[in-house]
Amino acid sequence: MKKLIIICLLALSLINIVKTPMVLAVEIAKGAEVFQVHCVACHARGGNIVRWWKNLKIGTLKKNKLDSIDAIAYLVKNGKSNMSAYQDRLTETEIKAVSAYVLKQAENDWH
Repeated sequence: MKKLIIICLLALSLINIVKTPMVLAVEIAKGAEVFQVHCVACHARGGNIVRWWKNLKIGTLKKNKLDSIDAIAYLVKNGKSNMSAYQDRLTETEIKAVSAYVLKQAENDWH
């Protein structure tokens, strides 16, 4: 019985490990769509047309402690300075997706 429980737990763990990259890929794709609709006008290729030094490049994100999905999501939700808040325009899922997309693109130098 103990062996059966261990096998079941291992199987469930393996399913979650295999499923996670696919979920992340879907989230990133959705984030790309949201970015194209709501963000690209000011942040094309990770730049910033209003304040060039407040861009979405990984170095800038790290310097401003915005190098996590949660930190980016907080900024998207609440806005800051010239950036509008999007909590009334985007769902929580869309905010998380676009935040994951921004971080992934920043890590890849927006290529």
